Amino acid sequence: MTKRGQRMLKRTVRRSRQLSAESIAKYLQTLWGLQNSITKVHSELHGMGFHGRAAATKPYITKYNAKRRMQ
Repeated sequence: MTKRGQRMLKRTVRRSRQLSAESIAKYLQTLWGLQNSITKVHSELHGMGFHGRAAATKPYITKYNAKRRMQ
């Protein structure tokens, strides 16, 4: 991938972090005409420091815990 392609990839990911590597590859192909495989996009993202993470589930605050926190 060229330096220009890397800049476009980084810009695309920063704008919308919810996209998958597959949708990013399709987006770069349709918009910019860059022919990159999904694995290449995925490895480039890892090289740039972007890693897929799922948010940890947190328990809801019960009325009892809310009252205790207010005290």
